[in-house]
Formats: sequence, C-alpha cells, structure tokens
Amino acid sequence: MQESEKDEKLFSEFPAVSASEWEGKIREDLQGADYDKKLVWDTGEGFRVMPYYRDENLKNIRTASMEPGEFPFVRGYRMKDNTWFIRQDIRVDDIRKASQKAMHVMSKGVNSVGFIFTPGASLTFDDFEVLCKPVISENAELNFEGYENPLQIVDSIDKLLEKNGINPQNFHGSADYDPLGRYSLTGTFPVSLKSSFEEAKNLIEASEKMPGFRVILVNGSNFRNSGSTIVQELGFTLAQGAEYLASLTESGVGIDLAAGKIGFRFGLGSNYFLEIAKLRAARMLWAQIVQAFGGTSEEVFRMNSHSVTSQWNKTMYDPHVNILRTTTEAMSAIISGTDSLTIGPYNSFYEEPSELSERIARNQQLLLKEESYFGKVADPGGGSYYIENLTASITAEAWKLFLAVQEKGGFTGALKEDLIQGEIEESARLRDWNIANRKEILLGTNQYPNALEVIENPLAPKVFSTDDPGGLEPEIKTLKPYRGAWAFELMRSRTDRYAKKNKRPKVFMLAIGDPAMRRARALFAGNFFACSGFEINNSPVYHSVDEAADACLKEKADIAVICSSDEEYATLAPALFAKLKDKIIVVVAGYPKAIMEDLKQQGIRHFIHNRSNVLESLNYFQELLGITDPDNN
Repeated sequence: MQESEKDEKLFSEFPAVSASEWEGKIREDLQGADYDKKLVWDTGEGFRVMPYYRDENLKNIRTASMEPGEFPFVRGYRMKDNTWFIRQDIRVDDIRKASQKAMHVMSKGVNSVGFIFTPGASLTFDDFEVLCKPVISENAELNFEGYENPLQIVDSIDKLLEKNGINPQNFHGSADYDPLGRYSLTGTFPVSLKSSFEEAKNLIEASEKMPGFRVILVNGSNFRNSGSTIVQELGFTLAQGAEYLASLTESGVGIDLAAGKIGFRFGLGSNYFLEIAKLRAARMLWAQIVQAFGGTSEEVFRMNSHSVTSQWNKTMYDPHVNILRTTTEAMSAIISGTDSLTIGPYNSFYEEPSELSERIARNQQLLLKEESYFGKVADPGGGSYYIENLTASITAEAWKLFLAVQEKGGFTGALKEDLIQGEIEESARLRDWNIANRKEILLGTNQYPNALEVIENPLAPKVFSTDDPGGLEPEIKTLKPYRGAWAFELMRSRTDRYAKKNKRPKVFMLAIGDPAMRRARALFAGNFFACSGFEINNSPVYHSVDEAADACLKEKADIAVICSSDEEYATLAPALFAKLKDKIIVVVAGYPKAIMEDLKQQGIRHFIHNRSNVLESLNYFQELLGITDPDNN
C-alpha cells in the first residue's frame, strides 16, 4: 500500500469534528451548569481564555502564518535554532576576585557575565582590564550594572577591544543607563530630566561603533517586582522605551542608531503560557513602534530582550521550591525567544548566594540547553492555537495601556499623574488579596507548608517588607518592589521567634464522626494552621466527646480544631466547646451555614473554611495567643 493510500485510510477513520459538535458535547456534560463560570478562565490581564482553541481561531491572527525572522518578529529572529546567552551576575566587591569568578563561571558553560557594582564604585582603566579580561571576546556577552559613570565604561570597553584586537562590530554586551527607571523607583533624577537625556545621547554616540553594545536599559522587571500584571509590565515597558526614542530623536540622534542602542529587561513569573506569549507580543509591538518612528533598517526593528526570574513570587520558607519556579520561568523565556537569560539563585533575596545555589541556577539553563534541546528549535510555540491566541490578546491589551500612557504625555507624564503607579498598586493589592485567600498559591508559604521548617538565623528587616527606594523628597509616588510572600513570612517568623523563648503553639485535630469529612477537614485544618508555623498534632480518630476532649487537654493544646461533618457539628461542636472553652481556643473546620448562627449563640466564635482569609485569620489567632510584639518574641 502506498503512503498516500495509508494517509487517506487514516483520515477516513477519524472524521473531522466541528466546533458546534464539541460545544454540544461540552454543554451536555455540564448538565446545565454555567459554561463561563465552569470553563472560561478570567486571567486578570483584561481578557478571558476559552477552554479550547481550534484552527479557525487562527484565521484573524495574521502573524500566525509568518515565519521566524519575518517582520514584525512575533516568531523571533532566529530561523534555524533558538540559542540564547546564558548569563550569570557577579557582584564586584573585589576586582580580582570578581575576575577570577568570571573566569570560573565561563569555564562552566556561561557565555554572558553581568558585573554588579556597589554604589559609589570607581575603577581605573587597569581595574577594568583586570575585571573584563576573562569575558571580553566576540563569543561572549559583557554587561555592567550599577556603575555611576557609564561613559567611562564605554570608553574603557572601546580601549580594551582595540588592545585585544576584537572587532567592535562583533562585540555584545550592555550598560544599564536607565534614568526613567531610576525616576520611577526614587522619584528624582540625579540632576534633571533634560541632563539625563543628554547623557543618554552622549552614551549612544560614544558607543556607535559597537552596534551590539546596548547602553540604554528599559527595565520592565521593576514593574513586575512591584506587583504588576503581565499586560501592565509590557504596556509600561513599551511606553518607557518609546519615550527614550522620542527624546533621543528630538535631540538629533538618528532613529536607527537610537533604537539599536536600547535593550529591554523583562521579569518572569510562574504563569507559564502567558509568559511565553508576553515576549512574542513585546517583539511585535516594539518593531511596530520603531517603524512608526521612521526606522529604516530591519536590524533596528528587532527588540533585544534580557529575561530575569522575578523576585515577586519567590519565598523564604521552603526556599528550594524557588528552583522549580525559576525552571518553568526559564522555560517560558527560552521558548518565547529571549536573547539572554539570568536565573536568580533560589536564596539570593534573603542571604548571600552560596556556591551551590549559584551552580544550581547556572545548571538549570545548561540542562535546558544541552539535555532538553531547548536551543534547537526556532519558535517552538509558533502555530499553537493557544499560544497564538494568548499572544494576540496580550498584544491588544498592552497596546491599550500603551496608548493610555501616551494620552498622559508619555511615560514621564503618566508617572507624574500617578497612572502607572496607580494601576500597579491596584494590581498588587488584588494579588495580595488573592494570596491571603489562597486564590493565588505560593507553594510552601500559603499552601502545603513544611510544618517542621524553622528559620533559626535572624534575617534583615527588608526581607519582610516592601522595598521603597524613594528619595528624601520624591517628586512622584514611587514604585515599590516587594515579594508577594512577605506578609505570610512575617507572620510565620513571629511564631519562630516566639518559640525560641516559649512553647511553640500546638494545634490539636479533634477528628470525630463521619470518616470522609473528618479526614478531609483535618487535612485542611492542619495545612491551614501550619502556614503560621504552629505545631500540628494529627490525633487519632475519637469515638466520643469525652475521649476527644480528654486527649486534647492531656496534650496541652493551645488550639483545638473540631473536624467532622456539618450535620454532626450541631451536637458535637457545642459539647466539645463546653468541655474546652475555658482552657483552649476552639475552632470549627468548615462552614456549616445552616447552623452557624446557632453555634455562635452557644459561644463558638472561630470557623476556618475555604472562604477564610488565611493571613488575616492566622494573624488573629496569633494575637489570641499573645504572639504580637516582635520585640518580646
């Protein structure tokens, strides 16, 4: 049988199923339940996601049929592979040690190094030569962050390239001059907005013969680490980039030169498919923005993107989960076609990263490249019904936000009118509420915590708070980077500190009655109270009120949680409460709506259930137990 005959027979055995047939079957299975509530996902990004997509959903997406390397580059620039720069950042406290570390990590597979300087750092040319020697080549990328004299960096790199016989046309790297980003974080410019743009112009002109060395940074991760949505990060990042283009071209810099000198940094979160779509949308929109400014070279339409795993969703308790988070975030960035990637060590935000944690972060990228072959296929997400539709939706919503910023006079004007900060503040408030209510899960922190984990060493206060780098007299309300987990961590750390001088509070599960309900509610309650660091006593099943109460008193529990069925609570809860009320805090696991008021009238005040605000509830139980003042804990 010929191959064509095989194909014909195969397809005849599997007839096409129309969308209407799918819909009919779905509605039949729903048995009258609300289709939208059950199956349509509200992303929180301004659009909703359908339960499935088909080929016909691509008909109105013109970019879906394009090839990699084709304007507006939604499918990326690389047509044969998906290579990216594997970057590791190194803090420069000692020139020689930083240089030696750069040499070490380069030998371990890294091909991009970011040197991070402390405030006030000042280097001579000889210092730069020692520092950059292991990295400066045509095959690696060299980046600088935090150095207060970027013109000196450009001048030193220029001299080093000439001294080492390296063609500046083939050199890649970046400096991080970002006065608008600084303004959004501190509320002030070093001198003035005008002088900042003049320095940007000088930097671009000084580095003109190094086309692969980006000197202007648009740092979208500032928005992401302040609690923004994906759409907000993209819309505001593009608006910031457009303001740089506008100011530079107005000062006489050619659009092709200006666009080619701007690099972008994006933060990565855990929303796997939306993160893939985000960077695809970013490339497309930036290409169109540069074209609208009059760009003439295809090269300058191409966005240079560096992706960084964000700190917003990283946790201090159960910190090794951060490795899982950064792995999926890295996968999103690579699949979407990022140009370079930094994976932050899992412990970097609360302590000095160890050699092991840095090695793990480095090897995450190497495993994805060398063993998972992520670098072999150009735009692996291209043509996916789901990803293409997500890309189109994010593009549309981000563009609306971009236009809203332009109506306020551009990025600076929108900051002065509190549009950007206000939008992000509202997003952060909603995300905080979702975490407190476990609508958004931070594994190991607000759900499935490791109840046995205790943090012994004292931690810096900033670990438990928002990061407000605003100046003494900021002109605007500033962005405030923070971590979504900090409120839970602060609450749990109070328990840890209290337990050093006192008995760790003990929560006793009174499992009694209906087997299925008592088990489910005991598991729920144990998970609930473990988020606060309380000791959880998963007691055996009890067959009588007296037996359960006696066991609870014998264990000297601080909180007793009654775990049974709603029907049985009518008799069990008042009986247990009567025996324990003067000695132990009594809690009912569940929401027995029909008898709730009756139980309250009998003195039972505490209920935990799926509708509970977990953070608020646990803070309240800490207050009842006297765990309130950190200075006395």
